[in-house]
Order: sequence, then structure tokens, then C-alpha cells
Amino acid sequence: MSQPVDTLIHARWIIPVIPEQKVYEDCSLAIEHGRITALLPSSEAKIRFKASQEVDLNQHALIPGLINTHNHAPMTLLRGYADDRPLKEWLEQHIWPTEQRWVGPEFVADGSRHAIAEMLRSGTTTFSDQYFFPEAVACAARESGIRAHIAFPVLDAPTPWSRHSEEALHKGLALRDDYRAHERIEVVFAPHAPYTVGDQTLEKIAVCSAEAQVPIQIHLHETFHEVETALEKSGERPTERLLRLGLMGPQTLCVHMVATNERDIELLSKSGAHVAHCPSSNLKLASGFCPATEILDAGINVSLGTDGAASNNSQDLFAEANTAALLAKAVSGRATALPAHQALAMATINGARALGIDEITGSLEVGKSADITAINLGGIEQQPVHDPISQLIYTGGGHNVSDVWVAGRQLLKQRQLQTLNEIEVVQRAQLWRDRIAGHSR
Repeated sequence: MSQPVDTLIHARWIIPVIPEQKVYEDCSLAIEHGRITALLPSSEAKIRFKASQEVDLNQHALIPGLINTHNHAPMTLLRGYADDRPLKEWLEQHIWPTEQRWVGPEFVADGSRHAIAEMLRSGTTTFSDQYFFPEAVACAARESGIRAHIAFPVLDAPTPWSRHSEEALHKGLALRDDYRAHERIEVVFAPHAPYTVGDQTLEKIAVCSAEAQVPIQIHLHETFHEVETALEKSGERPTERLLRLGLMGPQTLCVHMVATNERDIELLSKSGAHVAHCPSSNLKLASGFCPATEILDAGINVSLGTDGAASNNSQDLFAEANTAALLAKAVSGRATALPAHQALAMATINGARALGIDEITGSLEVGKSADITAINLGGIEQQPVHDPISQLIYTGGGHNVSDVWVAGRQLLKQRQLQTLNEIEVVQRAQLWRDRIAGHSR
């Protein structure tokens, strides 16, 4: 007698990420109550299981849903707004004044829905976000069905969301209480950067994080100017300062790490902290190169992030994996640096480890959440398929994503969003464009 399951997905290839570099051909995933219950040959699956929903993807690769470990989702509404400008001018003359004028709950909600729609359509099933009005980001994530880490921003200076760090912590911890029992959403600390948050606040966050086992995300060593200024001011590199304050540890995700030397890598390794590599944003803003290969070689976990669409213009994590792989080769002078399977791991299981959710997601293993992305490799641009992992990273995967599931729920079906209205998302983006353009004139 066949065993009943909710969903049975048959695929040409299944790339589980764990075991590493493994590719299963003509196999199936069985899903029950939002979790993977079996991975087995399709011929056996069709006999063993009777599914409420059966999906045949005979030209597709199934992989774990991608995990974007650093984003500013609402900034999707500022995509292309102030391109091709130096970082200081970009921030001080364009982005910050525009945010001050427009950022509020409505802006954040509309921008978040847009970013989530774009992420789902390019295979991302989990994202970590750091932006003002995080309650609006969390609401958009909850309604869409995506998995999210909401990193609430803490700055000593006033922001559109808080007057000072005390208010930001109060609001953020209240939001964490609201989502404490939620199965897909976790609210975590995000002290913005060492240069915007003082020692007292950083120490307080370190203590709270340690006591409650709450992850921390912080922009760190984003530019050489940041490090040079810190050295002039205190004689300490930002990594050394965070270590002294108790903020560097296995709970900490360090975003960017562009201006990084051997001492920084040593501190990261000893502390157990993680790194979120955002290559496209760093390249576009001419911030420099994160030495991802050297950091990985030191045994440090490195994940991938798109950063916000204002400094990347895309939410496609496949594009980020491609850029990371190519950049590592160019910078190191070694064609073997950061191979395709390692880039895919950075976009999946490494991201799960960075967010502390690797027991839940990040690989296609029995018992884990059914967070799954299907990519159509049947197109002319992907032929012939000698190595499906290579095709995913080097021929562009985002626009070939056909279907996405989070916790067993299908959120993208044959390129069509199931929980978000694509027409409405686009209309809202155009409305904000017109508002901002009208004010600018």
C-alpha cells in the first residue's frame, strides 16, 4: 500500500548540497507537513508514495532554496536612483536625503513586497534584512510565505525609525517578542556599524545576544576609509574593538569585510564569527574586494548577500554567486579558486549556518524544511549539461527558476507568484518612482 504524502517532486537532477558535490539523477523528494521525508529514485517514489500533489520537472535541477544573508529590501524602490557615484556622494547627497524624505511604513512595506517577489522569482527562500520600520518588513515576509531574519537597525543617531539607540533597542526587542513563536521569522540585532554605534550600546547588545542567544548582524570593514579612520581615532581596528567589547562570536555575522588583513582573518577565525560577502555591491561602489578565498581557507564560514538594490540593482543571488566565483579567480590569479560547488554552498548551507538555521534549512536532507528551488536547465542557453552545478553558477540561474517552495508551500509555480500580486507590486514601484521624481524636480 502506498504511503500518503503532501507533495512528490520528480526531477532530472537533485543537488542536495549535503553531501558536498553530490548530484542525484532521476530522483524525487517526498514532502509531508512542510518537511522532506524522503529522497529516492523516482521509479521507487512512484511506487512507495501517493501524493496529494505530484510535480514532474524532467528538465530541472532541484536545490535548497537560496539564502540571502544581507539585504535592505525596501531600497528596491531606489534601484537606479543614484547610480555611478562615489560612495560618500551617493550616501550623503542622494540616498540619505531621499530616505529622510520618504521612508516610512508605507514605503518599507511596498519596497519589501517588491524585493520578496524578485527574490522568490530568482530562487531565494530565506533573506536577512536590515532596514528601518522592520515591523513592516516582517509583515511583508509573513504574508508572502518567505523565511526571514529581520535584523532591526540600531544607531546612536536619529533615524526615520528611532530617535536614538535606546528607542531602537526597545522597539526591536518588542518586535522580537511579537515573532518569538513564528516558525519562519526571527528578529535579531543589527547594530549598524562600529562608526555609528558607541561602545556602551555595543556592549549592551553583546550581553543581550549572549544571554538570549540572539544573532547579531553588523556592517564591518566596508571600506578602507572606515578602518583608517578607526585606527586614527583609537589605534584599534574595528574587528579588534568588537572583540574587546564581546560582540565577535559565533552569533555574529560580519557584513562586507572588504578592508581585511591577516590580523582580521585571525580574529574572525578565533571568534567563530561569520562573513556575508556582497561582491556586486562592493564592486559597484568601488569599495574593494572581500578576500573570500583567504577567509574560507582559514575555516571561516562565508555566505552571500545582495545588499540593497540601490547599490546592486538586483536581488538575484545566483548572479551574486557567479560574481563571487569569478572575482575570487581574478583576485587570486587561480582558476581553481572558489569553484562552482563552493559558490552554491555559500548561497545555501553557508547562509543557513551564518543565520543559525542550518538545522532547519540550507540543504535537501530528510527532516529539514522543504525549502526548495527548481531551475529549468532545458533552455538553449544551458545546453549541453555536462555538470548541472556548473550550469547553475556560470550560465545564470535566476531567470531560469521555475518553482519555489518554502516549508512545503509553493510560492512560485511555473514562474507565477502564488502569494503576491505581481501587477500590484509593479504599480506600487512606479507610484514611488513618480513621487520621488516629482519631489526631486
